[in-house]
Amino acid sequence: MKDGNRLIIIFLMLLLFLILNSSLNHDMSLVHAQEVIEEKAEIFDLSKVIVISIIFITLVLFIKEPLPVGVIALLIPFVLVILNKWTNISTQQALSGFSNEATITVMAMFVISKGIQNSGSMQLLGQKIEQITGKNEKKQMVIISSIAGGIAGFINNTPVVAALVPMVTNLARRTTVSPSKLMIPLSYASMLGGTITLLGTSTNILASDISERLINHPFGMFEFSKLGLIVFIAGIFYLITVGYYLLPKRIIFKDDILLEYKMNDHLFIIQVNKGCKLIHKNIEDIYKEFKNIDFNVIEIIRNDENFIEYIENKTIREGDKIVLRVDSNYLEELLKIKGLKILFNNEISQEALQLDGENQEIIELIIPDKSFLESKTLKEANFIERYNCNILAIRHGREVIHNNLENYRLQSGEILLLLVSGKTLNRLKENDNFIIGEKEYELPHYSKTKIIISLLIIMGVVLTATFNILSIAIATLGGVVAMVITDVVKPEEVFNSINWEVYFLLAGLIPLGLAVEQSGTAQYLAKEILSLTGALPPIVTLGIFYYFTSLITDLISNNASVVLMIPIAVGVANQIGANPFSFILAVTFAASASFASPIGYQTNLMVYGPGGYNFKDYIIVGAPLELFLAVIVPIFIKIFWGI
Repeated sequence: MKDGNRLIIIFLMLLLFLILNSSLNHDMSLVHAQEVIEEKAEIFDLSKVIVISIIFITLVLFIKEPLPVGVIALLIPFVLVILNKWTNISTQQALSGFSNEATITVMAMFVISKGIQNSGSMQLLGQKIEQITGKNEKKQMVIISSIAGGIAGFINNTPVVAALVPMVTNLARRTTVSPSKLMIPLSYASMLGGTITLLGTSTNILASDISERLINHPFGMFEFSKLGLIVFIAGIFYLITVGYYLLPKRIIFKDDILLEYKMNDHLFIIQVNKGCKLIHKNIEDIYKEFKNIDFNVIEIIRNDENFIEYIENKTIREGDKIVLRVDSNYLEELLKIKGLKILFNNEISQEALQLDGENQEIIELIIPDKSFLESKTLKEANFIERYNCNILAIRHGREVIHNNLENYRLQSGEILLLLVSGKTLNRLKENDNFIIGEKEYELPHYSKTKIIISLLIIMGVVLTATFNILSIAIATLGGVVAMVITDVVKPEEVFNSINWEVYFLLAGLIPLGLAVEQSGTAQYLAKEILSLTGALPPIVTLGIFYYFTSLITDLISNNASVVLMIPIAVGVANQIGANPFSFILAVTFAASASFASPIGYQTNLMVYGPGGYNFKDYIIVGAPLELFLAVIVPIFIKIFWGI
C-alpha cells in the first residue's frame, strides 16, 4: 500500500493548495501580512492559517500513522490549547470530547455489540445461507449482504463482519465460489446498513451531535431510515449487477489448502539417519548453528508420535522424520549435512499434517484491524512461542509469502496459515485479536435465552431513545448494565470490547471541530467553495459535497471527515439560503461511503486478505458505486427534506 500512500499525500497537497489558493488571489505577502489579518471578514487571517495547518498535519499523520491514530487524536486537544490565542479553544472545550454524549454513546454501543456477538445470534442467522443459496454466487451476495446490512443498522458493523468472515469463507470453500466475489459485498453492505438508523455507525452519532450544536437539530433514531433503506437497496442492486462483473476472482479454492498457498516447493520431509551430526541437538541450537538459512521445523515424526508444540525444545534422535518449511534453494544447503535424506516418496498434504488422532489442524488466522499483531513481526510479538504454533505461510491480498516469515511486518487483513494443536486453536478462538477461518462452520456456545435477552436489550435501547424517554447516551449505558446483569457480557469483557482508539479519536476530533467553527475557518472555506460552485444549482452543490466527502473518507477515518466537512457544509447552505440539515445528511451519508479504498474503513481491511484483493480492486469496484450514490443521495434528500 505504499503506492497508495504516495497518491494520498499528493491528493492532500493538492487539496491544501486549493484551500490556500484564495490567499494568492488577495496578493498576500510578508509585507502586507498585517493588513491582511486586519480585514477579518474577507481575508484569510492567521487563525485560519493555523487551524487549516492543524487539519492538514492531522490528516497526513492519520494516513501515515507514525503513531496509532488514537494517540495522534490525543495530541489535538493539546495543540489546540497551546495555540488557543488563534484557535479560541479553552481547556474545558479541548477536553469536552471525552464526556461528549456522542463519545459515551459510541463507547456503550461497542459493549452492546459484544453482547449481540456473544449470544451467537449473528452466526445463527448465517447458518442457513448455504441451504438457501446453494452455489449461486448472486444469491449468496444478496443473502450475505442483506444479513450484514440488516444487523449493522443497529449495532457496530465491525463485529458483524468479524463474525461473518469465517462463515463466508467456509461457504465459498464448500460451494467452490471464489471468496473474492463475496468479501467486498460483505464489507460494503455493512457500511450501507449503517446508514439505516442512528445507531448504525459512530459516524451517525457524532454527526447528530454536531448537527444539534450547529442548527439545534439532532437526528431521530429513524429520521433518515427511508433514505438509508434506499441507499442500501441501491447499493445491493449495484453489487449484483455492475459490481458482480467488476469483482475479481482472486482466490480459487482447492481441495488441499497447501496447494492454495503454493506450499509444494516449501514443505519437505527429511529423515535423520545414523551418523548425522544433528542427533542429540535440540532445535533451538540447530537454528543458531544454521542462522543464515531460512527454515523452520514444523513437525517431528518419531515412531507413532507427532510433535508440533514446543518444537524448539525438542532434541533430534536417529530415525526422526522432520517436516521443514524451507525454500528449495536453502534445502540443498541442509542436505549437505551427512545423514540427512529427503523423502521424495512422502508428499506432504493437508491430510498428512492434519491428524485427527493427534489433534492437530491447519487453520487460517485473519488479522483484524487494531489487532496487537498489526505493524509487528511474529518475532516481536513472540507469537510462535506464546501460542505454540507453527507458521507455514502468510497471504497478503493475492500474494503468498513463504520466506523470512517471523520477520515479516504484519498488516490488518493479512492471513497466517498455521499448524496448531486443538488446545491452541481454542485459545486463538477466544482472542478478539484474531479471526479464525475454520474448515467447518461452527456455531459458538450460545443459548436461546441469551439470544432473546440480547435482542430485547437492544430493542429497549432503541425504543427508549426513539420516544425520548431517555437521551441516547443514557439509554445505551443502561443497555450496557443490562448486558452485564443478565450475564450476556462478562464484567471483564466490558473494557476489552470497547475500541478505545475510536473513543480517543472522537475525543480528539470533537474539539478540532469546535476550532474549525469558532476560528471562522468553516465560514471561510464555505465562501471559497461557493466561489467555485456558486453558479451551480443547489442540488449539484449538494452532490459535489457528497462526493468530495466520500473521497476524503477514502483517505482518513469516517469520523474525521464528518467533523471537518459538516461545519463547512452548513456554512455553504447558510450562504446560499439552502436547508442546512440536507447538507448535513449528505455529508453524514458520504462518510459511510468509503468504497474506493481498503484503508478508508476498517471492515474493508478485514476482508482484504480473505478476498485476496489488491488496492486497485477497491478502486475498480468502489469508485463507480461512490459516483452512483453521489447522484442517488442528493435526489432523494431533495425529495424528502428539500434543498
